Amino acid sequence: MTRQPDPAPDKLSGDGESPGGKIWHLAWPQLLMMFFHFWIGFFDVYVAGRIGEDVQAALGLITQTLLFFLIVAMALSNGAVSTISQSLGAGRTLRAKRYIGLCILLVLGAGILLLGSGLVFKEHLLALLQVPARIEDITTNYLLIYLLLTPVYYLFIVSNAVFRAQKQVHIPLLSMVLVTGLNTWADFGLCFGIYGLPELGYMGLAWATLISVSGGCLFNTIVLARRGWLRLAHFPPLRWIKRALPYLWRVAWPAGLMQILWHTGYLVLFAITASLPREEVVALAAFAAGIRMESLLFLPAVAFNMTASILVGHYLGSRDFAGARSIGLRTWGFGCLLISLLGAVLWLFVPDLAQLLSERTPVQAEIVNYLRFNILAIPFTGTTMILGGVFIGAGATRFNMFAIGGTVWLVRLPLAYVLGHVIFVSATGIWAAMLISQMVQATLMFLLFSYKDWYRFSMQSRKVQPQATGA
Repeated sequence: MTRQPDPAPDKLSGDGESPGGKIWHLAWPQLLMMFFHFWIGFFDVYVAGRIGEDVQAALGLITQTLLFFLIVAMALSNGAVSTISQSLGAGRTLRAKRYIGLCILLVLGAGILLLGSGLVFKEHLLALLQVPARIEDITTNYLLIYLLLTPVYYLFIVSNAVFRAQKQVHIPLLSMVLVTGLNTWADFGLCFGIYGLPELGYMGLAWATLISVSGGCLFNTIVLARRGWLRLAHFPPLRWIKRALPYLWRVAWPAGLMQILWHTGYLVLFAITASLPREEVVALAAFAAGIRMESLLFLPAVAFNMTASILVGHYLGSRDFAGARSIGLRTWGFGCLLISLLGAVLWLFVPDLAQLLSERTPVQAEIVNYLRFNILAIPFTGTTMILGGVFIGAGATRFNMFAIGGTVWLVRLPLAYVLGHVIFVSATGIWAAMLISQMVQATLMFLLFSYKDWYRFSMQSRKVQPQATGA
């Protein structure tokens, strides 16, 4: 067993708040933010279901594709949280500001590059997705709008991470309230021609996403500028970048590779579902609807993931290694308990929720089937997500890459094909594979947290702090 760090008081310098208070102070705005995030997805699926199952299936495919597009932004947001929170925990404010400028420069460049690449290779992507012929036109039209959205979404994600790293979690909450309001208004208004808006049919869903995320991104940018975190003087010189970029890279590349493994895994899972011997469109529609409803439980796990990454980053910045371990364990225990209780409540209303998400009886039955398996997986999902946040705050993102990415490709996908296409010959086998893989992931993550010295990946432990002009 790896030697544990020496004991240290469970507190940050100058912070007399109890550990439970620290967790709740950061968690409740992010829980509320995830609640609004859920409603964005819910109304998208609800409106798509009112239009037709073809639209609902195409929306599910393209939503997973968008998540794949956002891999670089999510990797950089992990790097931003780790570097900025650790810098602030160490009292290095200028270093934090320069990391903010560096992350914004990188994310804008990457977003524009991905937009151009996506437009060039869009036909190859559609072929890879194994899109059924009956929904090919809808999916193609969605893809073009979502590609245009990519640079804006990149900046939106990273700017939210910047606020979280500063413990200013109320600002991403306000931003998400704005995005939810705009998206809901535009979903109904543009799809059905109400509120004085033109009737665009199914394309209204894509335009609603573009309008709402752009609004949230503009809000974040204005607040960053007004609070003095986005100034020309804070964009780092080349000499500083050469010293700072290696650590950001060490955090971001495993996070990015993990996201690639995770989201390509979901794309392959959608392809496995789309190629089922029978009822493949019903299964796709249920997958798209069920994953949005599942997010009612998955997104609170994301909230505790973000809370763990913020707190662990600040603790490690102040060199309180034992405190970082303690706060990570407390966040995991509290978060998993809350999410499991929510799952128990949701289990009682699964049939009613399925009726809200689709008007067709076969799709409703498959949504119920999907949700039963994935609600059972919630304690394991919570463990994976929350401990993953601990590793992000510490800069130990390679642990997430090995445990999560490895499980997806070595357990989930092979098992989904065997159970779905060979044994059950139905979507039930795919849902069962998802449950089993979550159990394996959670076990691996807990073993890594308990027996590996993940805190050694922090800047303070590695002594890789940039030393330019007080930064």
